[in-house]
Amino acid sequence: MRAIVEIDLHGMNRYQAKVKLDAALRRARPGTMRLRVVHGYHSGCALRDLVRGEYAAHPKVLRVETRLGDGVTDLVLREF
Repeated sequence: MRAIVEIDLHGMNRYQAKVKLDAALRRARPGTMRLRVVHGYHSGCALRDLVRGEYAAHPKVLRVETRLGDGVTDLVLREF
């Protein structure tokens, strides 16, 4: 069981990223505390905005943490 699951969205469009994130949230095991989403930022901010905007309101997500830099966002599912 891993507390932090990393998901890399590089090279995906918004639709592909949404499908991957939705699947990851559905499959998240009870011990999963965070989904660390690597979306990058050099090629635009569409994926970053998708993750930080749409998934902040997802029922499984307690909060979104962005302090890791512009290219990474943590979706917090449970507290440590």
